[in-house]
This record gives sequence, structure tokens and C-alpha cells, in this order.
Amino acid sequence: MILAFTDEQNRTLINLEQQYQVWMEAERALAAMPYDLRRKKVGAKSYLYEIRDRGGNGRSLGPWSDAQASRLASYRAAKDAAKARRAAARDALAETARICRALRVPMLANEAGEIVREADRRRLLGDHLLVVGTNALAAYAIEAGGFLQDAPLETQDFDLAWSSREAPADQQLVWDMLKAVDPTYTVNLERTFQARNAKAYEVGLLVAPSRAATLPRRDKPRPIPLPEQEWLLNGKPVDHVTICRDGSPARIVAPDPRWFALQKLWMSRQPKRNPLKRRKDERQGVAILNAVASAMPQYRLDPDFEAELPAELTGVYADWSTQRPEPAPKRW
Repeated sequence: MILAFTDEQNRTLINLEQQYQVWMEAERALAAMPYDLRRKKVGAKSYLYEIRDRGGNGRSLGPWSDAQASRLASYRAAKDAAKARRAAARDALAETARICRALRVPMLANEAGEIVREADRRRLLGDHLLVVGTNALAAYAIEAGGFLQDAPLETQDFDLAWSSREAPADQQLVWDMLKAVDPTYTVNLERTFQARNAKAYEVGLLVAPSRAATLPRRDKPRPIPLPEQEWLLNGKPVDHVTICRDGSPARIVAPDPRWFALQKLWMSRQPKRNPLKRRKDERQGVAILNAVASAMPQYRLDPDFEAELPAELTGVYADWSTQRPEPAPKRW
């Protein structure tokens, strides 16, 4: 069952997404700039230095000259402009987020929001990482235009799936991102696909066999390739901005809701799955497929889609289809 958003909730969520995009563009522009540029005197000579951190560590960009002076002036002007854009966007975004919170739109856990914001700032969200698991439900609710009444919500963990088609340079993309959010994150030695921080918040990294080779060798955590993760790479992802419980904004890029729901229903039938999680998987899977059928015509559930299903999912889909809901009437 879907409880449709009010016109005010819809309007505010649209404004939130537009303002978030402006704010994130300014954040990315600042992140791409050096931490600082300074004129530094060494002995009797002066140099232009690129500063990497608050400790003043950096490297020389060459002896001071008129060209270096112009370079420093251009840098400071560009940085000031980006900071001004960020401040203006942040103020507008904060006001809209307060309205979203008052209107009780679908929300994300604060810890998950910190992670997706940093992933988005680093341009990892979507191209390299998808939000999977329960935290994806807020995006599906927004895609459906209403609250998913029968789907259990967030748990005290967060799952990401590695989705990159190409192997980036051998960096620690995921690990550096997590440590930027919270330096207390460490790899769980008993479950090496998982990281935990000092507050015991858990972040799991999942990967499909077809994408395992594109995960940098030195990155952490280290996921075990799972065949069922392949299904989450199919179709068209959803991409929406919502807020966290503390009012901060968060963008979610999650798998195609049809494939996500069917994977949930498949997992609910696996004997090795925790019995408590199996019940949650079933309820979430049914709720999302029902939402797709009744309120997401852009995600078709037709013979062409059925023909794409692997053998493992045909029975799951057939069982759900026996109680498939009718599309919701159009709102004029």
C-alpha cells in the first residue's frame, strides 16, 4: 500500500533536489582545488607553494614571478567565488530541508547520509557505488510518489554495491571515502567485506562477479563476489535526494526497483539467511513490487521484462503476480 505524498511534499522534494545539485556542484569545485596556495619565503628567495593540509605540508610550484602572482590571484578569486556559491546554496538547502523534516518526507539514517554525501562529493555515487539494502527504500518511496506503508525501514547498518564497469587507478577509493567520513572505521577481521566505526555502525561492501575485477586491489573492505548481485546491475537505477533524520540532505542512487525487489524475495527463500532477515526481505520485496505495479509505470512489468528474468527469479515473480495490485488511478 502506498500513501501518496501531498502536493506540498512533492513540491518540497523537487526543490530539495534542485538546491542539492547546486550545492554539490560548489562542493565538488572546492574539493577539486588545492587546499591552499601561498607565497613562501625560503632563505632569500620566494616561491609559490601548494599546501596540502592544515599542517602546512606542501610542495613548491616554482620560484615567485609575475606569472606566479597572477596564478595565486586567480586561485583566490576562484576559491572565493566557489565558497560564495556554496554558502548561498547551503542556506537555501537548509531552509528546504527544514520544511522536508516538518513534512516528514522519507528519511535516511544520519550515518548513511554522511557516507553518501562524501561518496557524491568524490563522484563515486552511481558510477562506482550503489546504495543497496534497506537504506534504498527512501529513494523507491520518492520514485513511487508516496510512503511504502508495508516495508520495514532502516537498520543499524549500511550496504553499498560496487558497480564500476572500468577499473580505476589502483587507489583506495572506498576506504579513503569512509575514513574521510569517520577516521575510526576499521575492517571487521571476521567479515572482511565489512567496516565498523567506534560506535559499531557497520558498512558492508558487496560486488557482483562481473564487477569484482574493477575494484582496486588495495581498496577496503574486500567483498566476496555474489552471483545474486548481478541482478542489481540490470535495468535503470533510481536517483533521488531526501534528508536524514538530522535534517541534512542526502542523495541516493539505488538499483532498479524491480530487480531489487525480486532479489529481496529470492533472499527471503534462502535457508542460510537469518530467519529474522528473511521476513524483512519478503515484506520489503512485496512492498516494492506492489509500488512498481501501482505507481511506477516507468518501470514496466510486462512480457518483455518477464523474458529477461533468470530461472532463479521466474518462480518468485510468478508467485507475486498472483496477487499483483492494480495500477493506482491517475491524479488530475
